[in-house]
Amino acid sequence: MADLRAIRGFIVCLAVVLALLAVPPAMGAPTNGEGEVQVLTGTIENDTIAIYVLPNLEAGDTLTVAMNRTSGNLDPFIAIGGPEVLAEGFRERYDWTVETAMVRATDPLVAIPEIADDLFYAWDDDSGTGYAAALTWKVLESGDYVLLAGSTPMEDTFGDYQVTLDLTPPREAGIAIPDSLTGRVGVAEVTGTLSANRTSTFYILADLFPDDTVYAFIETTSDEIAPVLILADYGDKPVRSANLLAPGKNASLQYTIDSETRGSRLTVLRNPAAAPAANSTYRLLVGLNEPAVLTDTVEPGGRTVIKPPIIVKAAVELDQITDVDQKSENYGVVANIMFTWTDPVLAFSPDTCHCPFKIYRSIEDFVKAEGTRWPEFTINNQQGNRWTQNRLIQVFPDGRAIYFERFWVTLQAPDFNFRDFPFDTQHFFLRIDALYPEEYFLYADWEGRTVVGTQLGEEEWYITRHWTNITSSRIENTFSRFSFDFEAKRHLTYYILRIFAPIFILVLLAWVTFLLRDYGKRADVASANLLLFIAFNFTIAGDLPRLGYRTFLDSVLITTFVVSGLVVIYNLYLKWLATIEQKEVAERIDRVMVWFYPFAYFIGLGVTILLFP
Repeated sequence: MADLRAIRGFIVCLAVVLALLAVPPAMGAPTNGEGEVQVLTGTIENDTIAIYVLPNLEAGDTLTVAMNRTSGNLDPFIAIGGPEVLAEGFRERYDWTVETAMVRATDPLVAIPEIADDLFYAWDDDSGTGYAAALTWKVLESGDYVLLAGSTPMEDTFGDYQVTLDLTPPREAGIAIPDSLTGRVGVAEVTGTLSANRTSTFYILADLFPDDTVYAFIETTSDEIAPVLILADYGDKPVRSANLLAPGKNASLQYTIDSETRGSRLTVLRNPAAAPAANSTYRLLVGLNEPAVLTDTVEPGGRTVIKPPIIVKAAVELDQITDVDQKSENYGVVANIMFTWTDPVLAFSPDTCHCPFKIYRSIEDFVKAEGTRWPEFTINNQQGNRWTQNRLIQVFPDGRAIYFERFWVTLQAPDFNFRDFPFDTQHFFLRIDALYPEEYFLYADWEGRTVVGTQLGEEEWYITRHWTNITSSRIENTFSRFSFDFEAKRHLTYYILRIFAPIFILVLLAWVTFLLRDYGKRADVASANLLLFIAFNFTIAGDLPRLGYRTFLDSVLITTFVVSGLVVIYNLYLKWLATIEQKEVAERIDRVMVWFYPFAYFIGLGVTILLFP
């Protein structure tokens, strides 16, 4: 039922186009032939339909029409109808035809040809080579007719096309009259903010054809000096500017194209005359073949004017943590990076390769086949080489692409903080920076695809949480940044069994020696404990960088140093008392200290924990 509704939706959309109630004719600069053959070119996008008038056809004429895609994934569709296609009331008739056919049909794919047969004198979808459309129609009655050229109604395809018309018997006048410039009109409205940190941005214009005129109007949302406008070609060579020499509260420019142009840019630059500390919020209108833009009296719509940045969804799969080097503050990972994006430039027709998708197994193969502009990136906190196991890029007919890379790399972790060691929580991250500015590619989170493996292979640490974040970095331009962050804590078993338990046992043994009356032996045991604590300190220091601050374990060991040192001094004092024949005084003091000793440790540790930052 869902597929049926979708197909019906496409058919209704086609009706709207045919009735000229919603969708404008296709854009493009048609090439007119003279005499026997005429060639028309243009672009199909946003469900547009190209409409051409076939005037003064004579009964008995034979018209041959072929439509081929020249770019994109366009699946051509052509149809010939009478003038009634453009007349009022056609929409109602079409709606009734659709409703009736859908009620009767058991298969919508059968109903669609029946509807087309009822509406048009001739039509075709795939009779040409591959998915190309081709038909031959013999005119039965003299008169004017309409040629429709577009995308197969059941598919959302787009791209450039070429229509070839051949009329028998031939005539010197053109066969088809392309639609007027109206189909090539478009207006876009954008807003933005410039500041002392971001002094400029730019917008990439849609492909421009001969005789297209670019209009632009800019103003600030407050009573400020408007930014500078600079229109440049694909090589960033300026061709027009506005508000550069005589700054005003608004500015406008216009420029007529004399040849087909791709990659033109409109730069918005913070005006040098603007207040240095103020942010400038602007409103920009850009139009193609619409002079009303200059007076700010037109609403956005029509043909695509500004190419929006391509949204690149990013994700990271963390498979393994190979090592955490706390002294060097870095860590090694085995991970997968994945991107998905849709670029119309990558679109293709399946009939060119007889395949539902293409796979490239190296960046070199992809660039050679598809061009150099793709969401190229670098890992910002990468240290040394990134050892890549494999890279795959999968491209679908609609221009959608998926990038997959599996790799091993050492990453910097400068946010390590060991103050709570070994009860610390450490922050790890992987930052991916786009190499093209945000005006070309903009990162977004690929929801549900970023995951952490269940067998990371790192026995000392366990991950408590992970998240992703989208930010940007600024050099001359602004570049999108995708961050994969996670926090990890230590497994405490090692520290409990290897450090805290031995410390407790040594403290307990030192206490047991209070039962001896040989104060010399007691001093020897206390001195040995002190040496053991020093050895512990060196063992721990070997795992950590030379820090400029105390860790929690440092505080614990310092407490044991101090108490153990005092115990050595205390036992030596008692031995001295015994040698000067004051053994009874020593015993009286010792009876008190034997119980004060454990409390001294607990109090010392408690003060350490309370005062620890």
